[in-house]
Amino acid sequence: MVNKLATQKLLLLSTGGTIASVISEDGLTPGETGEDLLKMVGNLPYDITVKDIMNLDSSNIQPEEWEKIAETIYKYRHDFDGIVVSHGTDTMAYTASMMTFMLQNIDIPVVFTGSQVPINVLLSDAPDNMKLAFAAAASLQPGIYLAFDGKVMRGCRSVKVRTTAFNAFESVNFPPVAEVTSDGLEIKLPEQWQPRQCILNTNIDTNVSLVKLFPGFDPRLLHAMAENGCHGIVIEAYGLGGMTFIRRNVAAAIGELIRKGIPVVAASQCLYERSDLTKYEVGRQALLEGAISARDMTSESAITKLMWGLGQGMDVKDIDKFFNTDVAGEVTIDE
Repeated sequence: MVNKLATQKLLLLSTGGTIASVISEDGLTPGETGEDLLKMVGNLPYDITVKDIMNLDSSNIQPEEWEKIAETIYKYRHDFDGIVVSHGTDTMAYTASMMTFMLQNIDIPVVFTGSQVPINVLLSDAPDNMKLAFAAAASLQPGIYLAFDGKVMRGCRSVKVRTTAFNAFESVNFPPVAEVTSDGLEIKLPEQWQPRQCILNTNIDTNVSLVKLFPGFDPRLLHAMAENGCHGIVIEAYGLGGMTFIRRNVAAAIGELIRKGIPVVAASQCLYERSDLTKYEVGRQALLEGAISARDMTSESAITKLMWGLGQGMDVKDIDKFFNTDVAGEVTIDE
């Protein structure tokens, strides 16, 4: 059980999002500062410093913003015991996943949070989410986390699954790291962190695509992507990773792309459990053509991992090896 009341130095990085939004003629738009957020949360038993690094709806947070967030976390990581990042919910799982790769071996807890309702609205979920995030940043082992609706999960395992409900995020294929109980913040899975040097590496290749397979999908579209500068593709295939190979031969198209040096990663459209290309013929055909299995990774983690790997200059073989490596708890490797 964790209920730390000792004063710790924490940093709040504010980036905008619903949590900081106000009503405007054009709809909800970020308008509150980090100091505003902190005042509306109320008294917290920590020594908190606030820095506003951007003020954007998370739909507008892109790789350029990822780089800025990663650089800011890296810059201040030794000045504080933990960092909280307030962020819009729509792309927060993508940002948290990318931070997992840009800030490998991070040596303090970094906790992302946001809300479904602006903090200035009565009965908003924002104050509780902020309190949870600060408690997590003061209590957990180093790592990248996402805190929401009483649960703390690994950032690279988090997915937004609801558009309006307060329980908007779930930890997919890995249990929450901590949960709020009547005893406080209960750590379910103590992270066994090994001290290693944190390396900032924001080099990524954004010329990638995330494709959801559907009956009737024309594999020529994959070639069109490659011809227009796409360097890597994640395909959300059926079930365990099945792909069409009669009439519209997606598996063959994957092989052609891979032979051209374009890695293709096969994930599952199913939110839970893993892809396994070895089980069915429709998966084995893709595997024989060189498709790389995403195993039990989220699509958010798979596409950001692919971006980061390509940004390091990895070729198809390197990407295959990289996706068969657990960098920071984003994938389960069963050998």
